[in-house]
Amino acid sequence: MPFYRAREIARLSESGFVNNELFISQEHYTTLKKEYGVPNAGDLMITGVGTIGKVYVVKTDDTFYYKDASVLCFENRYNAIDPFFAKYLIESTVLQSQIHNKTYGNTVDTITIQTASNYLCLLPPTNEQKRIVNTIEKAISHIKHIGESQTELAEIISLLKSKILDLAIRGKLVPQDPEDEPASVLLERIQAEKEELIKQGKIKRDKNESFIFKSDDNSYYEKIGNSVVCVDEELPYSIPDNWTYVRLKNVLEYEQPTAYIVDSTAYSNNYETPVLTAGKSFIIGYTNETYGIKNELPVIIFDDFTTESKFVDFPFKVKSSAMKILTADERIISTIYAYYAMQKVECDSDNHKRYWISEFSEKIIGLPPLNEQYRITNRIKEIEELFK
Repeated sequence: MPFYRAREIARLSESGFVNNELFISQEHYTTLKKEYGVPNAGDLMITGVGTIGKVYVVKTDDTFYYKDASVLCFENRYNAIDPFFAKYLIESTVLQSQIHNKTYGNTVDTITIQTASNYLCLLPPTNEQKRIVNTIEKAISHIKHIGESQTELAEIISLLKSKILDLAIRGKLVPQDPEDEPASVLLERIQAEKEELIKQGKIKRDKNESFIFKSDDNSYYEKIGNSVVCVDEELPYSIPDNWTYVRLKNVLEYEQPTAYIVDSTAYSNNYETPVLTAGKSFIIGYTNETYGIKNELPVIIFDDFTTESKFVDFPFKVKSSAMKILTADERIISTIYAYYAMQKVECDSDNHKRYWISEFSEKIIGLPPLNEQYRITNRIKEIEELFK
């Protein structure tokens, strides 16, 4: 026979079911029933230790026993009170304030039979109890429906945003303009400028820099130094004719945020400079420190473990070095477009690598003409406003 402790009663109170772990024999249950009585339909089981004040109304087909003192059984002997009214009454602030102000226990909150029997309750007429229960349950049903609708809406919006980004990075969100300088021509022009600077001795050649181009056979090749290899198998998606492909490492530079780490964690909403951290919390407070603030903007904050990223266009400091600061080569790619494109880069986020160095920076993305990048990002922003 099931044997419930406070934790099982709390789960029953919250969800109506429990995966039971403990049992007693049928014979022992029969003895307890004969000598002490067992919970009957309409009785209230209340958690008396730990998470106190959780209430479960015993159902007609329930058969179980419970851990004495850990759980209290309020017997509804004379059916003078609707059991669900009693449940809502105990869960109300009127009773909960008494429960938590009159608990007994040195290290763990505890309800004793003595303290529970002295709680001051409100008792309406029987018919009004039933009307109150009916009204509460209708309200709970509406609230649950609203919550489900909000969850469903959030899921729909998430899917729509993902689809919009998918269209954007494939060149299907805004029309192409034949007047735009093709991305491949832009890259060739910038590469020619680099070659001239190398000849003049103003910069050194990067032996690992790659250049992806489309050949006459309609395949894409990557040139690294004197080596040329076909990269068709690496291409993540097809792109329009005036686009090309680039590796992220060739259009984004990264730096450690060490120079911008905040000294004091005495944050206040009265201060102006936000303090950033890796992960979903992102802005964890505001500082009044005026030195060591990152002002060269915009940038992308990149969580090096999870591949999550944020677009940042305001001065900031950081909590720790558990992130990268990515800066786009704005001659080739706008920072905001790079940020959007990164949201659709697939990467194994469960192997605990340092992604930017080891894997993420090697990913290939489609590169639109510079003017089209701005049209794409403006269109995305317009659509995002509709979701607010």
